[in-house]
Amino acid sequence: MTDDLVVKANLAHQRAMPMTRLLDCGMDHADASRLHARSSAGEPWDVLAETIATERLAQADQAEADGRIVTAADARQRGIAALVFAQMAFNFDEPRKVELYRKLIAACRQLGLILDLPFERVETEFSGKRLIGWLMRPAIQEARGTIILFGGQSGWGVAYLPIARELARRGLATILAEGPGQGETRIEQGLYLQEDVEAAFGRWIDFILADPRLGTPGIWGNSYGGLWAARTASSDSRIGACCVNGSFARPAILPFRTAFEQSAAMIGSEDRTVIEAVMAKLRFDPTQQRIACPLLVLHGGADPLVTLEDQQPFLDAATGEALLHVWPDGEHTIYNHSFERTALVADWFAARLGPAA
Repeated sequence: MTDDLVVKANLAHQRAMPMTRLLDCGMDHADASRLHARSSAGEPWDVLAETIATERLAQADQAEADGRIVTAADARQRGIAALVFAQMAFNFDEPRKVELYRKLIAACRQLGLILDLPFERVETEFSGKRLIGWLMRPAIQEARGTIILFGGQSGWGVAYLPIARELARRGLATILAEGPGQGETRIEQGLYLQEDVEAAFGRWIDFILADPRLGTPGIWGNSYGGLWAARTASSDSRIGACCVNGSFARPAILPFRTAFEQSAAMIGSEDRTVIEAVMAKLRFDPTQQRIACPLLVLHGGADPLVTLEDQQPFLDAATGEALLHVWPDGEHTIYNHSFERTALVADWFAARLGPAA
């Protein structure tokens, strides 16, 4: 790739992964600034992000060897965040993306050995394969509830590790779920997005209810994940509360190359007709699908992808409590108000899933 093409690709990555998103998902400010500045100067995004991650993970190894466990855990989390964005430079599961994702998984396993909260990789069966997730528990013995938390076409699993920590502070456990078409579930298990996506997330509800320490299930979907959260909440009465953050009720292929590639990778086909057929079957229709549990919908007024009209069907489907919270200058999934967004939703779930045991 020529220098001009590298810079062009990097600028596209910067639009998809702005500073607000990097910080929201746990990168250190200095690391995020370095990634944007040096990628603007022509260094390949994935190589630079991986270099930052390698430095943070080496810092974590040294701190752990010295017995500085808090510092080790913090540095490892920053390295994990850098790897999240390194692999995001690739939409399809080419060897380089797979290599980076496996490094990410290895770093998460190491984090689980030293983190101050219980953190482990978990699996559950679906369609003859395995759904993958990461379970974080609060410090208390029994959680007041467990949130199934996930993203959409590009932000998965441990990208939401900082949110899981905030939920834990409120007595809530979190499954950082990688559903069909996402993360390790897709890359290693070959499970792609399908019309019965709510059945897949229903398996995580089974997982939660099988463990009395995990309490009542809640579900929180970001970007396209909000659609899947709403579909799950409408079809499974065991969900205690549902949050939709910046999602389309009627999915479609957005008019960007990256969006098409991400949709193709998620569904497992580059045939536009196939992709459109799957998306048509995933539409949310409030005249047919109703949400009985408490519902919280988040919207950013400056979201370049999702309009408030796109999210109105979720609110129309509510048969009980429904709350809309809008940030007039909010970016997609409210990256730029991450503290307020996470505090609002975490407090909302904590109030609705019952007191800690």
